[in-house]
Amino acid sequence: MADLNIPNLNIKTDKYIFKKKLNLRRKSKRRLFTESFFLFILSVLLVYINYLIPNKNLLLQNLPSTFNKSFLLLIELFSYLYEIFLVIFIFLSSFTALILIVGSINRLFKVSRRKSKQIVYK
Repeated sequence: MADLNIPNLNIKTDKYIFKKKLNLRRKSKRRLFTESFFLFILSVLLVYINYLIPNKNLLLQNLPSTFNKSFLLLIELFSYLYEIFLVIFIFLSSFTALILIVGSINRLFKVSRRKSKQIVYK
């Protein structure tokens, strides 16, 4: 009786696992019209904003030199960051070394002043 395998009919196959989540209905003409209208309004707004920008030609002509200057500033920034991190490392390592030296001197002082019991082994 224990070897009897009863198939479970409630398990759905992997083939249809996402079938119910798909929206297979078409959009109505009214909804398509309103979406296209909003897209058109957005595009007109973007064109108007571009129209309001002054000296577009000059900005486009100066774009390569602007990229070059920004790249040089970025390299300079990284060199300064290297120096800043190096100074921070120097301070942290000096502070850590000072703490370790004080701790070792304190431990040596305590060990030298301790009255130890001498145990005689026979």
